[in-house]
Amino acid sequence: MKAHSDYFPYLLNMLKGKLIYLRALEPEDINLLYEWENSAEVWKISDTLVPFSRFQLEQYIASEQDVYVQKQIRFVICLNSNNKAIGCIDLFDYNPNHRRVGLGILIAEEEFRKNGFGKESLELVVSYSFDVLDCINIYCNVTSDNHASLRLFESNGFTRVGEKLNWIREGKEFKNEILLQKQQPIL
Repeated sequence: MKAHSDYFPYLLNMLKGKLIYLRALEPEDINLLYEWENSAEVWKISDTLVPFSRFQLEQYIASEQDVYVQKQIRFVICLNSNNKAIGCIDLFDYNPNHRRVGLGILIAEEEFRKNGFGKESLELVVSYSFDVLDCINIYCNVTSDNHASLRLFESNGFTRVGEKLNWIREGKEFKNEILLQKQQPIL
């Protein structure tokens, strides 16, 4: 374990890649968060049924972001080149006893997809989950027709471990949801 005085810079470096860096939510992110959380594209894959208000999101940003208390943490994905926020990556359902956490990622705009930003974000948050949160299991859920996300996770060592049939409703149709998992060897 690193000495306390050395730990904070270590964490900051851990959340920085060649293309992007991950940072905490800030109050000035309210407009982006409002747009992302109320996007029809995001609603398709989430359990959201009613819009989020600015007030709700401001309260969320202002709330304690301690992963041990909230059991979740959201990182904003920013470009190293110009500090532009392009998406977010979430850790949720954190369980320190069972050493596992769920993961979700959003690259908000099409122009920033397929550029390696999602891959690098995923690599950084996986390292954070294993090394800082001491998880041995990370899981995610992806609809079976989301080929880009399935490729992203599988190319980063996630394995398909199950499929929930007719799990996500989109309009009058139902989609299957694939459960993927990445394990760190138990020491």
